[in-house]
Amino acid sequence: MRAAWYTKLGSAGDVLEVGERETPTPGPGEVRVRVGASGINPVDVKRRAGGRGAMASTLVVPHFDAAGIIDEVGEGVDSGRLGNRVWVYEAQWGSNFGTAAEFVTVPASRAVALPPNTSFAEGACLGIPALTAHRCVYADGSVEGRTVLVTGGAGAVGAYAIQCARLGGARVLATVSGDAKARIARSAGADAVINYREEDVAARVRELTEGEGLDRIVEVEMGGNLDVSIEMLKPNGVISAYASEAEPQPAVPFYTLLYKNLTLRFELVFLMPEDAKEQAVEDLSGWLADGELRHTIAQQFSLDDIVAAHEAVESGPLGKILLKLV
Repeated sequence: MRAAWYTKLGSAGDVLEVGERETPTPGPGEVRVRVGASGINPVDVKRRAGGRGAMASTLVVPHFDAAGIIDEVGEGVDSGRLGNRVWVYEAQWGSNFGTAAEFVTVPASRAVALPPNTSFAEGACLGIPALTAHRCVYADGSVEGRTVLVTGGAGAVGAYAIQCARLGGARVLATVSGDAKARIARSAGADAVINYREEDVAARVRELTEGEGLDRIVEVEMGGNLDVSIEMLKPNGVISAYASEAEPQPAVPFYTLLYKNLTLRFELVFLMPEDAKEQAVEDLSGWLADGELRHTIAQQFSLDDIVAAHEAVESGPLGKILLKLV
């Protein structure tokens, strides 16, 4: 099979290679997926560049997410799954062989039925962003009738978080940094969008909530936003944080948090409880089948152009960057 890989850490142009590798065979409990589209996440380029620690192997085929067709099943897997269209998540977690290849093997539970109304490109957008979004929104229960703020509402996680919260009956506010991003957040279903570069976010939230504040925040920049987040939350509110790039080692104001009885939650999708993943998959699958989810795709590249694809992710695109394999 054709695949992309790297044998050392560094810039995309310096380390990524494309060529022939041995086609994998599914083990017990696994399926093999012929990849139609491979989704590229920021974590994929950060791992390749060395921003997430040393390599765990001498060769890595990158990318966690994909969509395609099951073409072989391992021992213990229902043969009725052969030919099924699926979206794939966590392909590279605990493995050195991800979805930047014509074929990938994954545990059967990580290959989820893809409804006919969803393309491979759209299915490959899900994975890390959609599961992270669902967990951040629902880790503390129903959002029916609650007010949720999604920071970075035009990002991959942010746009899915807006949709997850809206579909759960919440009133959803979102922050963005410009007009193009505001359009993405609104199309995802945000009730109000705040440009944090031009507006006082806390003041605008007070206005929009008539002084009551927020129930939950889905947070892309925990450290940089912590003080204003505490200010905006109601007592017993929740911050669900999945990133903190600008301030990776924030000081935690313990007593300020304590005297509002706030929850500060950290969410790494790979370590989500299994029952939370199952619930996320169930909800996302239902919304997909009903045509309720929107996906923002920026560009699609061929496998041979994986260097350009990784560089596109690093440039901060408005939407998902994909490899198209069929």
